[in-house]
Amino acid sequence: MKLFRSKRARTAVRKEPPPRHIAIIMDGNGRWAKRRGLPGTAGHSAGAETLRRVSSYCRDIGVQYLTVYAFSTENWKRPKEEVDALMALLDKYLLEAIEKMERERVRMAFFGDTTVLSPELQARIAQTRKLAQKIDGVQLNVCLNYGGRDEIVRAARRWAERAAAGEGGELTEEVFSDLLWSAGVPDPELLIRPGGEKRLSNFLPWQTTYSELVFMDTLWPDFGPKQIDEAIAEYHRRERRFGGV
Repeated sequence: MKLFRSKRARTAVRKEPPPRHIAIIMDGNGRWAKRRGLPGTAGHSAGAETLRRVSSYCRDIGVQYLTVYAFSTENWKRPKEEVDALMALLDKYLLEAIEKMERERVRMAFFGDTTVLSPELQARIAQTRKLAQKIDGVQLNVCLNYGGRDEIVRAARRWAERAAAGEGGELTEEVFSDLLWSAGVPDPELLIRPGGEKRLSNFLPWQTTYSELVFMDTLWPDFGPKQIDEAIAEYHRRERRFGGV
């Protein structure tokens, strides 16, 4: 949906600071490719380019954290050819990111169980994590083999193990948050889902309790600064009370 005209949205962004943390469910790659008579891999490739463009723009306007849903625990159910293509694209993306991260001031982190990925991908991830320590810029959190319920269950198991060892202490929301993949990262103030669907699909259920949700019809490969501006403008229109009056 078009919330505002682009000019009006950009004016709103200039008047108000952007959210510190934006989360995005990158949706619509397959439909984008299908509408153009292209294979699904073409949609994912276009989506990867969109991620580069959006992360750079978020850096430029002062966003500190950008979290994106790249591959869920449920995505393994997709055809093997599609999964293999996605993993190959991810490897290519990370290889290019390693070369450009420092220059473009985008540091990368990963939420999810990456131990099940290929040794080559795990090595790329280790490289990006090491390089990220030297970069002062927007932090791009890539949710990879990630599921929100899985994240919570893993955190609960870690807590139970600590408690059984007599190291648990008092369980609070803050303590539990530090057991999640997102430990140390503030909760997103704004969550955007392109592609027309209006659900969270197991994405950051703990962290998005008070996030403002903006759903858009634009497919992810067509997403860009204009849509980011529109979503931020909508975010600033809302009154955030956090349960208060």
